[in-house]
Order: sequence, then C-alpha cells, then structure tokens
Amino acid sequence: MVFQSPHVKFDFNTIKKYDTPTPRYTSYPPATELSPEFTNSDFISAIATSNQRKSPLSLYFHIPFCQSACYFCGCNVIISNNKEIAKPYLEYLIRDINNTASLIDRERKVDQIHWGGGTPNYLNLEQVELLWKNINRHFTINPKAEISIEINPRYIDKNYIFFLREIGFNRISFGIQDFNTQVQAAVNRIQPKEMLFDVMSWIKEAGFDSVNVDLIYGLPFQTIDTFRETVKKTIELDPDRIAVFNFAYVPWVKPVQKNIPAVALPTPPEKLEILQMTIEELTSSQYRFIGMDHFAKPNDELAIAQNNCTLKRNFQGYTTQAQTELFGFGISSISMLEDAYAQNHKQLKDYYRAIDAGVLPTSKGIKLSWEDMLRRDVIMSIMSHAKLRKQDIEQKYHISFDQYFSKELEELKRIEQDGLVQLSTNHISITEIGRLLVRNIAVIFDTHIQTRAQKFSRAI
Repeated sequence: MVFQSPHVKFDFNTIKKYDTPTPRYTSYPPATELSPEFTNSDFISAIATSNQRKSPLSLYFHIPFCQSACYFCGCNVIISNNKEIAKPYLEYLIRDINNTASLIDRERKVDQIHWGGGTPNYLNLEQVELLWKNINRHFTINPKAEISIEINPRYIDKNYIFFLREIGFNRISFGIQDFNTQVQAAVNRIQPKEMLFDVMSWIKEAGFDSVNVDLIYGLPFQTIDTFRETVKKTIELDPDRIAVFNFAYVPWVKPVQKNIPAVALPTPPEKLEILQMTIEELTSSQYRFIGMDHFAKPNDELAIAQNNCTLKRNFQGYTTQAQTELFGFGISSISMLEDAYAQNHKQLKDYYRAIDAGVLPTSKGIKLSWEDMLRRDVIMSIMSHAKLRKQDIEQKYHISFDQYFSKELEELKRIEQDGLVQLSTNHISITEIGRLLVRNIAVIFDTHIQTRAQKFSRAI
C-alpha cells in the first residue's frame, strides 16, 4: 500500500524495512558523544575562539520545574508543587548568566532567545521580569530577534500571556498532545478543549507573531479515529506550526512512564496508520511538511527558511537561525558553538556547586574535529532541506565530494534502489518516500554510530 500526499509518500513496506534506531540529529555529533573529558577550561577556550568568529547568538534558558508529572515526558524536569524551589534556582541561573556572559563579546547580537522546560510559566511574573532584565543587562538583543517561550496551558491566564508579550516575547508554544479525555487521563495531562481554545485566543489577541503546538502519537488508548479528531481540532485551533512527536515508551529510562498502561498502547502498525492519517490531514489542510515531525504554514518562518536553505537543526529541533551559535543556561542545557558543544550539570546540587565555586557549570562536552564539522554540514543539509548540493561542500572544505565520500555513495546507491534517494552528478536528493526516513539516510554519513546505535529511538 502506498499513500501519497504533497512532498511525502507513505510506503509501509519500506518504512518497516528501515525502521531502526537512529539519532534525531539535532546535532552532529549527537549529544551521546559528549564526554566529561571536555573540561570547563575547554569550554572557556571555545568561547574565546567563538568570539573571533563574531557570529550572532542564540540563547536558551532552561526552567526545569513542573507542578505535576506528565507520564509521557522524556525531558529533564523536577516535579514540585512548592514553588519556593524556583527562588534559589533563579538566583543561580542569573549568576550563570553573569559568569558566562562576561566571556562573550558584547558586540555579538542575539538573534534568537528561547525559554524551555519543564514549565517556564512555573515562574511568577516578578521572576519572569527579573530573569528578562538580567538577560537584557548582559546581552545585546537584536530588535528583530525571535524570542520564544514554552508554556503549560493548565497554569496560565490571560494576564500572564499579555505580560509575556509586553516585555518582549513574540513567539510561544504549548503542548496539546491529544484532545481525547481518556488519553489525557492516562498520561496525567487533563486539558479541556475549552481551556486550549481560550489560551489560543489570548495568544492571538496579545499579538504573538507565531504559535507552535505539540501533538504526540502512540499514547495509550489512541486510535486512528480518536487522533483524527485531535488533528481536526488542532487545525481548527489554527497554530502557525505543529510538531507531531512519536511517543517512545522507555520506562527503563524514564520511570515515570511506568504509570502508563502498556497494554493500552497502539501497536506499531496502528502507530503508522495514525501517522499516515496525520500527514494526510495536515498537508491537505494548509500545513507544509518541513521534515521529521514538524509542519508549518507556507508563510511561517520555518517554511520560508527551508525555501531559502537557511533552516538548520539544533538541540531544540528545527531553527530558522542557521548563522547563530547557541549558548545554553540552566541545568542540563547544551551550548552549541561552531566547533564545540558543552552541556551543563543535570543535577541541581552539581549545578549549584559549580557556580558557588566560580566556574562554568560544564559537566561534559566535545571539541569537534574538521571531519565532524564536514559531516555535520552534510547531515544537516539532508535533515533540513531534503537535498544536498555537492558543490557547496566541495567549496567550503576543498575536497572532491565523490572521492571523499566514495564509501557513503556506494551505500546511497543501495538505498536508491528502494526509492529513498535520487543521486546525480551534482546533487543528493531525498525522495518523497525518503522524507519520512531521512534519519536513515543521514546516518550513512555518521562515523560515530557504531558505538551507540542502541541508544536511540526508532526512525518512525
């Protein structure tokens, strides 16, 4: 059976054949390659080198707290109803900003800011304003910067949303996951339809430039019919972007998932049918399939960036700011410079201890080799644009593409027979069938994969 929609073709037999564990390639090398051998001093040196490039900046701030646990969650979160826990964290986060910003050239403008979690609206308005003022105090923010925040719609009101817009946030995202009440109860995330539509109406009234919502397929009690209703209600909600994530049931990694009734999970074939339906509904409405699990309206910045070949991926997923270098603040945050990645400590006590000692809270990282950067450009072009122009790589790295990647091209010829790619003298193009299996194509250029294939979720 083959299902075809604009720019995507659903071939069940091919998907089944290639549905193997692969990285999501929000970075290359992936975060699994970060090592504690990369020290605080290494990161400081990488920042100094970064300053010489004078690239614009992207900033990420991690607020890890949630008032209740969502059983599907795979993020690094701290569950607490006692909001006093946020006070010392905010103090340390501001010190983290102060320490790191002192090493960054102030002339480098910030083109992108994102607050993620956890639940950033766990902070009260005074705390939001305090953090915002400290960011402005230490960085030069481009007046046209993309400034986004994730919110939990269960713990927000109209006043909070309008306050976010007034102080400078212009993009916002929130999780729906599923409109179905039985599914919501099974994953401990009760969100009435009326609540979600109210939140969206406040966001639009406040004048945010872009709104993103998240859905998850593969949750307990989902069927193709119930999730079709969720997709239709989401289209009615009219967000600018929609992310549709595949639920990875890994209770041995995330113990909170043990609360999910495993017997109620849809089977792999059912999940594929749900994904097929979702792509059909969204692309036949007004949404363009960007790649992986993202959809956007044609006039959204994601779609425009893809048209202009300025789309890329970082640790938050697809981003429109291909020229920026990313600095992460808060526990578990990852900085992503041109030639080095560094991750902060994941535990509060370790994070606090490092800041009290007057050092950057780096727990691990990696210094990228020339070949890492070469292969990253190849992989990110495939992941972001579904094509690669060999000449771009040859000019930047002064190589003959076909000679350097002769082994990889032989492997690509094999999967070309299954219809995933089209090879020509000058290009590697991902086909409509291959777009759903883009991770399986990108992995061919990954020289680290042999040591860690078992650590990743399946491609679909």
